[in-house]
Amino acid sequence: MKLTDAKLRTLTAPGKHADGHGLYLEVTATGGRYWRMKYRHAGKEKRLAFGVYPEVSLKAARERQAEARAILARGDDPAAVKREAAAQAQREAVQTFEAVAREWLGHQAGRWAADTLAAIRKSLEADVFPKIGTRPVAHLRPREVMEIIKGIEGRGAAETAGRVLQRVKAVFRYAVVHELIDSNPMLDLKPAELLKPRQVRHRAALTDKELPAFLAVLDAYEGDPTTKAALRLLMLTAVRPGELRGARWAEIDTDAAQWRIPAERMKMKAPHVVPLSTAALEVLADMKAISGAAELVFPSPFYPGKPLSENTLNSALARMGYKGEHTAHGFRALFSTVANECGHDGDVIERQLAHVERNDVRAAYHRATYLDDRAALMQWWADYLAGRKGGRVVPIGRKVAA
Repeated sequence: MKLTDAKLRTLTAPGKHADGHGLYLEVTATGGRYWRMKYRHAGKEKRLAFGVYPEVSLKAARERQAEARAILARGDDPAAVKREAAAQAQREAVQTFEAVAREWLGHQAGRWAADTLAAIRKSLEADVFPKIGTRPVAHLRPREVMEIIKGIEGRGAAETAGRVLQRVKAVFRYAVVHELIDSNPMLDLKPAELLKPRQVRHRAALTDKELPAFLAVLDAYEGDPTTKAALRLLMLTAVRPGELRGARWAEIDTDAAQWRIPAERMKMKAPHVVPLSTAALEVLADMKAISGAAELVFPSPFYPGKPLSENTLNSALARMGYKGEHTAHGFRALFSTVANECGHDGDVIERQLAHVERNDVRAAYHRATYLDDRAALMQWWADYLAGRKGGRVVPIGRKVAA
């Protein structure tokens, strides 16, 4: 006779009370009431536990029995399937997104420069781990990742949003390859379909990948030495071309390793202090022998008393083979992109680029605290450029003009 809810509520007699098809409620002498299922598999009698009554109701126990009988019908052992499910749940509990992402970072460490690795780790720690870091990677769904990416885009960082999406998808690819999950649910998340189109016009600028070739071409350039030195210092300081062309020796303090540009020569009409790296000081030392007796650091080779023209700098780049691919102003974009990608403080980078803070109190704070940070940043940038030299041969088709 099958069990009923009414009978179960009053059932106290110790023993095994059958419900049918191997399901029974075992009542112990101490009053415990446990659901069990007796079955045979591979010629052996076995038991399967379904939980404690009344936490597990009669209806729920019958449903678990039906699931177990379906497993038996296909030839498997319900107890073995249950053990594997428990083991899988335990694995998933420790295979959180953050754990898998950090494993992926460690796997990629040998392929990336230290700065690149640090920048990628920083982006995940800032935008992804706080949201889904503790979630099992096997349980994450595209909607959760979409919300993160849209949130980054919403704060005006669409480019960062695209990069973070790529990194999240790479973590999932890694999880599939290493059999942590069966399939990648993020495959269909495409930046073009997820992010709003951006209409941004940029001046032509080098990319980090093109740096070794450009540095080789610049080293080999045999044109006007003043123009060559100007291009070097422009790259090392990330100032605007007009600010560099108008540089005066009176503005240079080699002892303090600083270049103080007065407000009237700055785009935003605010004075700007440019920290000078060791490499920048070397360029200025070379120029001292050429123009040290003049007012201007970079005088025009054709019009005494006048500075180099921006056209002179861009024409030199064109003669090097970079017409339409790089401009004098593009060194600023190159510096900003690489420094941000390498994880440097965005506020420090913006101050170095003389992007003036509109809030007067915050601006005063920046002037008071960021000079040392910017000096360290510019020395890092000079060292970074030095490290990129010789990294790649000059591509075929590049011509170095005499």
